[in-house]
Amino acid sequence: MSAEDKRPINKGSLKKLLGIFKFMLPYKGIFILGSFALVISSVTLLAFPRMAGELLDIASGKGKFFETINTAALALIFILLIQSIFSFIRVYTYSIVSERGMADVRKSVFKKVIGLPLTYFDSKRVGELMSRITSDVETLQGMFSFVLAEFMRQIITLIGGIIIIFYLAPTLTLFMLLTIPVMALSALVFGKFIRGLSKKTQDMLARANVIVEESLQSISVVKAFTNESFEVKRYSNAITDVVNTAIHASRYRGLFISFVIFVLFGGIVAVGWFGAGLVQAGELEVGELFSFVLYTSFVGFSVAGLADIYSQLQRSIGASERLLDILKEEDEADAADTMPVKIAGEIAFENVQFSYPTRPDFTVLKGLNFAIRPGEKVALVGASGSGKSTIINLLMRFYPVTTGAVKVDGKNIHDFNLSAYRKNLGIVPQEVILFGGSIKENIAYGKPGATDAEIREAAQKANALEFIESFPENFETLVGERGIKLSGGQRQRLAIARAILRDPAILILDEATSSLDAQSEVLVQQALEKLMEGRTSIIIAHRLSTIKKADRIFVINEGRLAETGSHRELTSLDNGIYSNLLKLQLQ
Repeated sequence: MSAEDKRPINKGSLKKLLGIFKFMLPYKGIFILGSFALVISSVTLLAFPRMAGELLDIASGKGKFFETINTAALALIFILLIQSIFSFIRVYTYSIVSERGMADVRKSVFKKVIGLPLTYFDSKRVGELMSRITSDVETLQGMFSFVLAEFMRQIITLIGGIIIIFYLAPTLTLFMLLTIPVMALSALVFGKFIRGLSKKTQDMLARANVIVEESLQSISVVKAFTNESFEVKRYSNAITDVVNTAIHASRYRGLFISFVIFVLFGGIVAVGWFGAGLVQAGELEVGELFSFVLYTSFVGFSVAGLADIYSQLQRSIGASERLLDILKEEDEADAADTMPVKIAGEIAFENVQFSYPTRPDFTVLKGLNFAIRPGEKVALVGASGSGKSTIINLLMRFYPVTTGAVKVDGKNIHDFNLSAYRKNLGIVPQEVILFGGSIKENIAYGKPGATDAEIREAAQKANALEFIESFPENFETLVGERGIKLSGGQRQRLAIARAILRDPAILILDEATSSLDAQSEVLVQQALEKLMEGRTSIIIAHRLSTIKKADRIFVINEGRLAETGSHRELTSLDNGIYSNLLKLQLQ
C-alpha cells in the first residue's frame, strides 16, 4: 500500500467514505435485504461448532439437544443449508448494489472530468485521472461487495463466538484470552515488517517495468542511437536488484510462516491441554471442548480478518477522498446544452491582457486590440510564442481573459451559454485527433445524429470521398487508434469534413497544412477554401504562402498587434516584420 493510499481511520476520514454511500441510496432496499441475509448466514454458522460438538456428546451418552446421532447430523445439514441459501442472497444482492452503485460513480466522475475547464487539465496528468476512474473505483467496488460484508460478518462472528465460549467454558475462555492476544500481537508486528519488505520488492519491480515501458515507447530512438545493449543492461541491473531484495524478503517470510504455524498450533495445544484437564476433572464434556476449539478458531480467524479489513478500509478511504475531490471541482461555466444561438461572426478583442494560470508571472497578451468583420478571412502571423494560439484559446473560451474583453457580435463571449456559443465555432487543428472508430463516426463527430447523406456530402466537399471509397469498407473503415491507419493528409481531410458538417459561423484553421506533402497540401487547401466560404475564418500558418489570399493579415509580436493589412500591403513595408519573415522563408 503506497503512502498515497494510507489514510488514518478516524471520524473525519470515515465521514468522507460515507460520502460515496450516496451512490448506494437508490439501491438501499436491496442493500438492506443483503445485510439481513448476512446476519442470518453469520448467526446460523455460529451454531455449527456447537452442533458438531453435540455429535461427540451423543456418542458418549451425554447429548443435551438431541438423542440420536442421525438427528444431530440432520440438524447440522439443515444449518448448512440455511447458511448456504442466505450466503447466496447476501453475495448476489451486495453484487447488485456494488456493480450498479459503482457504475453510477464511474459515470458521475467521467461526467465531472469531461465537464471541467481546460485549466484543470493543465495541472493534472491523464494517467492520474484514468487511475481515479479505474483503480479507485475498483477499490471502492471491492469495499462495497466484499470488505463491508466481511467486516460485518467478522464482527458478528467475533462477538458471537466470544459470548458462546464464555457460556460454554468461562475458565477455559479466560485462559485462551490470556494467551491468544499475545500471540496475535506478535504475529501482527512481524507481519507488518514482512509487508514492508514485500512492498519494497513491488516498488523495485515497478521501476524495472518503467524501463521496459520507456524503451518500447521510444523504440525508434533506442534503435537510432543503437542503445539496445544499454537498455538490456539497464533492465538486467534493475531485475537483479529485484531478485536480491525478494530473496532477502523470503528469508523473513519463511521465518514468519514458521512462526505463525508454531504460534497457531501452539495456541491450540495450550487450549487443548488446559481443556483436557477440565474434561478429566469432569468440569467440561468432550463435545463441549471440541466445540470450544472450533469457536476459538472462528474467533482467531475473525481477528486476523479484521486486521486485513483495516488495511483495505484505509485504501477505500484514500480512494473515496480522491474521487470526492474530483466531484467537488467547479464545472466549466454553464456547459449544459440550451437553446441554440446563431451568431454572425463579428469578433473583437478589446484591450485583452492574459497570463496562463500555470504561469501567472508571464504575460502572453499585452493589451491586444483588433476587430474582424463577419465573413472576413484573417490570418495570424508571428514568431513562436508570440500569442497566436493563445488568441484561439481565448476565443474558444478555454481560458478567461485576465483583463479586457473578447466580444462576438458586440457581446462579451462570457455572456453566451458556453455550449451554445461553442456550437458556432469549428476548428481544424495541426495535429488532428481522430477516435478509434470508423470514418463515418469520426466525420459525424462534428454533428452527432447527422444523416448518411450529410456525412457523404461533407466528405465530398473536403476532397475526402475519393480515398474513402477506395477502401473496401468505405465509410465503415476503422481508422485505428488516433487515426494511425490513415495518412496525414487523409486525417486532415476528415477533420475538414467534420468541420464542414458542423457548419460553424467562425472557423479556426490552426496550422492545418503545415505537416503535409505538396500533393496532399493542394487537396487540403482546396477543401479549406470551400470550407471558408461565407464564414469568418481565422488562419494560423507559418507557411506564408498559404495565407496570401486572406483578406487581412494580423502580425502578432510579443502579445501585441504589430502590423495589419493585406499580403500586398505588408510586403510593401520596408523592414516590416511580415516582409522580413517572408524574406527568411524565401531564402
